[in-house]
Amino acid sequence: MEYIKGITFGAFAGAGEFEKKQSYISLDKLIEETGANYIVLVPNGLQDTPQSQKIDYLSPANLKDSELKDMIKHIHDKGLKVAIKPTVNCKNGTWRAHICFFDKDVPCEPKWSVWFKAYTDFQLHYARLAEETGVDMFIAGCEMVQSEHREEEWRKLISDIRTLYNGPVTYNTDKYQEDNVTWWDCLDYICSSGYYPISDWENQLDRIEAVIKKYNKPFFFAEAGCKSTQGSSNVPNDWTVQGPADADEQARWYETMFDAVNKRDFVEGFFLWDWSLKLYNSKDALNDTGYDIYGKPAGKVVQKFYGFK
Repeated sequence: MEYIKGITFGAFAGAGEFEKKQSYISLDKLIEETGANYIVLVPNGLQDTPQSQKIDYLSPANLKDSELKDMIKHIHDKGLKVAIKPTVNCKNGTWRAHICFFDKDVPCEPKWSVWFKAYTDFQLHYARLAEETGVDMFIAGCEMVQSEHREEEWRKLISDIRTLYNGPVTYNTDKYQEDNVTWWDCLDYICSSGYYPISDWENQLDRIEAVIKKYNKPFFFAEAGCKSTQGSSNVPNDWTVQGPADADEQARWYETMFDAVNKRDFVEGFFLWDWSLKLYNSKDALNDTGYDIYGKPAGKVVQKFYGFK
C-alpha cells in the first residue's frame, strides 16, 4: 500500500461551492504547499436529529453530483488520488456519533431498520458515482459510534457497496473506538480518527497496534488535526475550543504526532483535517484559530513530513 499523504478538502460543501473559482485556487495551493498525494472529499447527508430516520442528500442545498464529478476529475488530472467519504450530520448540531435507536423495535418509535435503509441509499448513491468517476477509495461513513454494534446491518451495507464499487472500501471509526468495530474483516483497510492529546500519542499508538494486529490489514488515520487555538493540543477533537490564536501550538501537535508515527510501521498514512474551500489571506494566517494549516507553521511541518514520506 502506497503511503497515504492525504488531506480532507472542502468537507460538507453545499450546492455550487465546488463550482467557484476560489475552490480550485484553494485546491491548487493545497497540492503545491503540502506534497499531498491523496484528497478525500466528503459529501454531506443531513437528518434533523439523532433520532430521525430520513437522510437528505439530494436537496437543492446539497452539493450537486455534477460539481463533485468535476472536482474528482480535476484532482485526478493533477495526478492525485481521490477518496470519497459520504458523511451524515444532524441539522440540530448534535454530533453524528450520537445517532442511536432502540436495539429492539418498538411500535411508534424510530427504528434502526428504517434508518439503515436511508443510510444505505445515501451510501449507494455515492458508491455509484465513485465507480463512474474512478474514485480510488470509498469510506462508508465517519464516526458513527453508537451504530457500530449493529454488525449485521454494517456487513450488509459493505456488501451492497461492493456490488456497485470495485475499489477498496473502508469505514472511519472514531478515536478510541477501534476495538468497538467487530466487522473490520469485511473491509480492505482499518482507519480511525486521530485526535489525541499531545502527551498521549505513544500510549494510543500502543493501544491501536494491539487492536488491529489480529486483522492483518493496513491501518491509517482517516482524520487527524488540531486547531491553532491556545489549549487545543490537549483536546484536538474539540472544535468548540475558544481562545487566542496559537499557530505554534498547532505546529507542535503535528510534530509530536509525526514523530510518534514515524516509529510505527503499522501506520500507513493520514487524511489530515482539513483544508477549506475559501482560504483566508496568507497575512492573516497567524490570527486564524481553525484547523486549517495554510500559511501556518503546521503547514511547513506537514510539507516536510509528506516530502520525507
